[in-house]
Amino acid sequence: MADEKALLSVLRREARSVPPLWLMRQAGRYLPEYRDVRATTKSFLDFCYSPRKAADVTLQPIRRFHFDAAILFSDILVVPDAMGQRVSFESGAGPRLEPLETPEQAQRLGEFKIEHLSPVLETIDLVKTALPSDVAFIGFCGAPFTVVSYMIAGQGTPDQAPARLFAYRYPDAFAQLIDRVVEASIDYLARQIEAGVEVVQIFDSWAGVLPANEFQRWSAEPVRRIVEGVKARHPQTPVIAFIRGADAHLPKLTQTIGADAYGIDTALDPAWAVAQTEPNVPLQGNLDPLVLVAGGEALDREVDSILAAFKGRPHIFNLGHGILQQTPIENVERLVARVRRGT
Repeated sequence: MADEKALLSVLRREARSVPPLWLMRQAGRYLPEYRDVRATTKSFLDFCYSPRKAADVTLQPIRRFHFDAAILFSDILVVPDAMGQRVSFESGAGPRLEPLETPEQAQRLGEFKIEHLSPVLETIDLVKTALPSDVAFIGFCGAPFTVVSYMIAGQGTPDQAPARLFAYRYPDAFAQLIDRVVEASIDYLARQIEAGVEVVQIFDSWAGVLPANEFQRWSAEPVRRIVEGVKARHPQTPVIAFIRGADAHLPKLTQTIGADAYGIDTALDPAWAVAQTEPNVPLQGNLDPLVLVAGGEALDREVDSILAAFKGRPHIFNLGHGILQQTPIENVERLVARVRRGT
């Protein structure tokens, strides 16, 4: 359709001369208006569960930059929170959870309660009525391996060693945790779609630490199951899979997971990704967040290089990971102008 939203048309495998553009973590601390709203909220989790404030910050980057998509402001750890695991966020230290260090502790975890996330669904309802008609709306969840890594360690760790050790020592208990997060994620994403999002993305931020066999078992297969489960309930809703660190796994992922598009991270050569995947498979990425901080001619060169690599195929312009807090506003403005200079 000629009037279809740019992001949705690419997800239907249409190549566009100017790719749709959005940024992971685009609603965040690099924006002064975000910091102003955040300062009025007691904790980050309270922020996620405050529909009017969460809707406001979801819309902030659209008002400022008119990206082609808004992404729901929330956090991947609302899923374990809705399973009864205590979650908090410490300023400067990131998330903290009650760690699940033994199979017995994991078995005592409560059932996933979607009603606990009703404030998130209310946020979606507020955002969808306020979005410009040409802007798509993205919902999301964390992939099971990444979410379970936090659940076991109780915090982020450099190499996810606590979760990996748990998986080696207690594979059955680890598989049960993965299964529970898979089922919760399917329900959560389906409810987001029913509330009004038009696309969903699955984030696996930590899959790159896994050896090949473990990657397939604990990252790729659970993500495939989520895609399958969401598609069973909402077959027309596009799904983006972003598995950071997938690298050489990418060609197989695009053939087996069943997503509509695949995010690639900063480390992957776009030319290689293009050469190794079918030409009609939409790819998303993969500007280095640090070059967006640097700006100037370096930013221009990298933007042009990515645009050239993906020319003629379905592509969504994005970062290779989330935007950094120290990113200057003027550099984001420069990025948007550079990507859209053909319009």
